[in-house]
Parts: sequence; C-alpha cells; structure tokens
Amino acid sequence: MKSFLQHFLQEFQLPFTNPVLVFSLILFIILLSPIILRKLRIPGIIGLILSGLLIGPKGLGIIGSNSILDEGWINLFSTIGLLYIMFMAGLDLDLNQFKRYYKKSLVFGAMTFFIPLILGFPLCYYGLNLSPLASLLTASMFSTHTLVAYPIIAKFGLTKHHSVAISVGGTILTDSAVLIILAIISSASNGNLDLAFWLRLITSLFFFSIIMFFLLPKITRWFLKKLDSEKTSQYILILSVVFFSAFLAEVAGVEHIIGAFVAGLVLNRLIPHNSALMNRIDFIGNSLFIPVFLIYVGMVVDYRALFQGSWPLIIAGVLTAFAIFSKWLAAYATQAIFNLPAIERKIIFGLSTSHAAATLAIIVVGFNAKILDINVVNGTILLILVTCMVASFVIENAGKELVLLLSDQGDDDALESKLRNKHLVVAMNKLEGNEKLLEFALQISDPKVINPISVVSVLPTSSQAQQIIYKSRKNLEEIVKHFSGYETKLNTMATIDLNISSGISRVALELVADAVVVNDSNRSSLLKLIVGDDRAHLLESCDKTIFFCQVEKPAVYYRKMVVVAPEYAELEPYFISWSERLLRYSSEVQIVIEAFMTESCYERFVKVGQVNKINATASLQITHALDDFFHLANLDAEDLMVFVGSRKSSISYQFESEAFISKALKVNEQNDWVVIYPGQDSDLAYKNYQNLTGRPIGVGVKTLSKIGKEVGSIFKGDE
Repeated sequence: MKSFLQHFLQEFQLPFTNPVLVFSLILFIILLSPIILRKLRIPGIIGLILSGLLIGPKGLGIIGSNSILDEGWINLFSTIGLLYIMFMAGLDLDLNQFKRYYKKSLVFGAMTFFIPLILGFPLCYYGLNLSPLASLLTASMFSTHTLVAYPIIAKFGLTKHHSVAISVGGTILTDSAVLIILAIISSASNGNLDLAFWLRLITSLFFFSIIMFFLLPKITRWFLKKLDSEKTSQYILILSVVFFSAFLAEVAGVEHIIGAFVAGLVLNRLIPHNSALMNRIDFIGNSLFIPVFLIYVGMVVDYRALFQGSWPLIIAGVLTAFAIFSKWLAAYATQAIFNLPAIERKIIFGLSTSHAAATLAIIVVGFNAKILDINVVNGTILLILVTCMVASFVIENAGKELVLLLSDQGDDDALESKLRNKHLVVAMNKLEGNEKLLEFALQISDPKVINPISVVSVLPTSSQAQQIIYKSRKNLEEIVKHFSGYETKLNTMATIDLNISSGISRVALELVADAVVVNDSNRSSLLKLIVGDDRAHLLESCDKTIFFCQVEKPAVYYRKMVVVAPEYAELEPYFISWSERLLRYSSEVQIVIEAFMTESCYERFVKVGQVNKINATASLQITHALDDFFHLANLDAEDLMVFVGSRKSSISYQFESEAFISKALKVNEQNDWVVIYPGQDSDLAYKNYQNLTGRPIGVGVKTLSKIGKEVGSIFKGDE
C-alpha cells in the first residue's frame, strides 16, 4: 500500500512527465477555463492563453520544460491547431457576400491594410527600435483582424447588413495581403532580397497557385463524390488536403499557414456550410486542435518579462494602443469615402479591431523564425486581450443601437427574422435510398428556424399495424443517427393511414408545415410502390407546396441549378416559399442558378433572395413559352434541374405543362431533378363568405313552408 502511494504521488511531482496525465490536464483546462472565465466576460480564447501561461514552464511549471514545447506532442498538436485556425479562416468566409459588396470591401480592405502598415512601420522602427524585418512583420500584424465579435452581431440578426458584409470582405483582403508579406519576410530572413530571390518566389508561387486553384479542386471534388457514403473518409480527405497544402506552401518557399489558408478558400465551395462534414470540421478543430494551440501560445509567454523594467510594458502599451487607433482610422476613412452613417462606422470598427487567430499565427511564426523577441510576443498577447474586449464592448452597444434604428425606420430588409413559421415534412420509411433526399431537405431549410424538419413514415393500415409501427420507428432512429452530424434537429414520427397520400397530407396539416418533400425516383418512390401514381393523388389530397425529387448525387457534384418556371408563376400565393428554399440551396452548396422564366418572375425571384438576406448568384434566360427551354438550355449531366409546375385552376396553370415536364425529364434522364408544385389555399374561393350563417336559409324555409300551408288551405276552402 505504501509503495502504491509513493508511486501515485511521484506521478504528480512537478513538472508532470506522464503524457497521459499531461493530456488529461490539458483536456480539463479546455473544458473548464471557458466556463469559469465566461462569468468574468473574458473571451474563451484569452482564457485558454492565460491557462497555458499558468501551467507552462514560465508559470507554475506544471508542464515540463522548453524542450517539451519544442519537440514533444504538444508542439505537434499546436502546429496542427495553427494550421487549423488558418484553414477555418478561409473556409468560413462568405464568398457570395464578398462578391455582392466587393467594391466597398475592396476600399475598406485597402484602408484596413495600408493605414496600419504604413503608420505602424515607422512607429516600430523608430519608436520601438525594432529591426526592419521585425518592424515590417509587427506592422503587418496590425493590419490583420479576426471576427471575434461576429457571434454578437449574429445574435442581433445583423449578419447580412451591408456594414457587416463590408467588414467580412475586408477580412479576406487584408489577411491575404498580410500572409503574402509574411511569405516575403520569412524568405528574406533566410537570404537576400535580390533578383534571384524574387524570381524563385514568383515561380514557386505560380506553380503553387496552379496546383491549389486548378488541380486540387478537381481532385478533391472527385474524391468527395466517390467517398460520399463514407463520412469519416471525407473528413480524413479534408485533413489530408489541408496538411498537404501546408507542405506545398513550404516547398514553394512560403509559410505553411498560407497553404492552410488557401486550402480553406479552395474548399470553401466544395463543403456546404450546413452539412455533416462542416459540422465535423468545426467540432474537432474547436474542441481539440485549436484550444491546444492557444494553450501552447500561453506556455510560450514569459509574463515575468513584463516586470523587468518599464520597456516591456511600454512595448505592450504602444502595440495595443496603436492597434486600436489604426483600425478606428481605417473605419473612419471608409465611412468618409462612402458617406456612411456613424453607426455603421462603429460596426465596421468593432468587427475589425479584434486581433486573434491570424495575429497569433504571424507572431508565433515570427518568434520561431527568431525575427521577433519575447517582448513583442508578450505585448501581442496583451494586445489580443484588450482588442477582443474592446471589440465585444463596441459591437454589443453598436448592435443594439443599429437594431433600434432599423426598427424605427421600418427597414425590415436589414433584419433577419428570429423565428419563422416554416416547417418541412420529409416523407420516407427507411434510410436506404433516401440519404440524398434528406440532405437536400436539410440544405433548403433555414437553420435558424426551431425544429425545421420532420421525417415522417406513413404506413398503410393493416392487422399488424402495431408491429409495422415499431419497425418503422427503428428505421427512423437509424435516420436520426445517420444525420446526427448536422446541427439541425430532426423530428421523427411514424403513423398509419388508409393510403400514403392522405397520410402525408394529414401529417402536414397537423404539423402546420408549409412544404412537403417526397422521393419520386423510379427506384425509390414510396408513392409509386404503394398507390401507383401517384403524384396526382398526392396533389389532390395535399394543398401544401410539394417537392417531388430525384436527387441521387452528392451536392458537390452539381455545377449549376437550372430553374424553369411558367408564366405568371410569381403571382401564385406560395411563390415566396419555394423561391426562398431554392435560393437557400444555391447559397448553401454554392452553385449558380440559371433561371428560365419571364422578366417579371425573375425580378421577384431575385427580390426574395435580397429580402431574406440570401447570397445566391442567378442569371436569366427569358422564356414566355415553356418549349423555349429546349432551344435555350445548354445542360450537362452535372446540372440540377428544377421545374415549377402548376395545379389546375391556379393562375399559372398551362394545359401543356405536364407534357413539357415529362418530356424534359425524359430528354435529360441522366440529370437529377426536382419538380415543385406550389401550395394552394384550399379555402381561398370561400374566404369572402366566411361571415355567412345558415340562419337566413332556415328562416326562408320556414316562410316558404308557411306560405305553402296558406295556399293549400285556400284551395281546400274553395272545394
């Protein structure tokens, strides 16, 4: 017993050397530090850095010496975390939003890059006595920013406001420019900036760009198609691409973080933001790799240097003050150029003033390359702490002010609805053959809606109904388990009815759904297997918007979405419902829309996207007759076809529409397709008569009866 206690206590002697114990401690820190410091309103990123400072060799010395940091698994994990941060920075950027406001984003990106760089270099060189390379690297660090306060602006529903879009676009430009400077500085630190250096750098970057922007997307797209059913393999593929890109960047003579950032930009269009793969990327990075990197940064910090004279404190104070001032100056210059309101300047300043991920990456690279000393690293940590606090405070107040201002002005276009009465019913009995159908349903749903999707299994009534329901519920459990990687919650239910169509209609009515999605594939159609045809039968029994789908390919397969709508489709009462879902799908999987419709229909279609803050790219092919589609369309097998049908008695109904859709599907049988029938208000024809009662009719009947009796008595009297 005594020997056991001695061995147990020996394991806890400082510093810890047992890798299992060290890893356990780091996991406890990742778990507890954000929870504890959240009550103090300290950002989680700062909490992890402070925790690393506390347990590191410069702090309490709980975890090892500098050799462990330089060569051990902690260094490996921190390198992975550093690359992961830069990869996520490229992956999370909304490129469609950048295109929409690219002119203002270009101006702001130039302001927020050049102002801190031009003013920061002489400050660092003459004021802080840093070397030319160190001054340039530190000044470029001022130009970067991380959207730490973005979740706060999202909380207010302002993510699509144009001031936010300008800030996000500026982030793309300034971070990319700074990474190019980092590449030049890193290369220059190992040699001279002569002609041979520039030729070598330009040549290597040219081949690096060819591989990254032309070869890698094609290879990755092909693998994602082949590995569509292997979700784990897809994630491993993405990790392989990220780290191989980082390796290629090093071979090209630039920093590995540039390769990771470019990999994020390249894969941006291949990974839908609302997908299981994206959820796995976020989850694993934010729960393990990135926190370990932040803890490692804290371990590197030598807080004691701040108290060795006044100079380290002066460096920290100057870096922090100038970082905030230069970002305010860039926001002010952008406001003056475009004559923006003061509140929008506050939004731009609040989003761009926080320094975190990219700043840390640059400083760590500069420190490891021995370009920067420990005083600059310590000052940068203080800079990150203060700027994150300032950004959070500014956005919290400016966001409230902007919401109130927009509310007073009635500018609903700049606000997102927090809760919408939208619900989607997906009819399926089993997972096999319906995976892509449910993925499509998830990607046309607004993730902000609470419980947006119900998966419904409708079964025919029989003597074994109880056993059938039990088996169906087991199948539904498999569906939920398979799609557990999505953040969207799936509701499931199994029910029985006389036939499938009436069961779907009843459930959609009970759940107050606005749309129904069914699999109409020849191989998997539930309706055709049970009731024969029957698209027509479901249309008769269900007045909701119905999506009949044959989607059998992964979303990464599609190049564009072809939408064909009949004349007067924009006048249908549920035009907005299906339009918004198609636009959302286009934005989610980042494919363009080629619309075949009338000009008035297209104008309203685009307006739906603008009002609902959906960044989708669309073009118009004007058609007045449905057959114009065959003359104008240039389809290939990688296009998703969407046909908007019309119900009988609707304003857009055309006698030849069913024949047209059948012919188009037959001619392009290699394509996936969706046929949409907009919903109808079943009581629309009678809504003007809702105040009528049966009382006048009853009175009339009694009066006629009385008159009849009186007439009868007259004839009897004559007799």
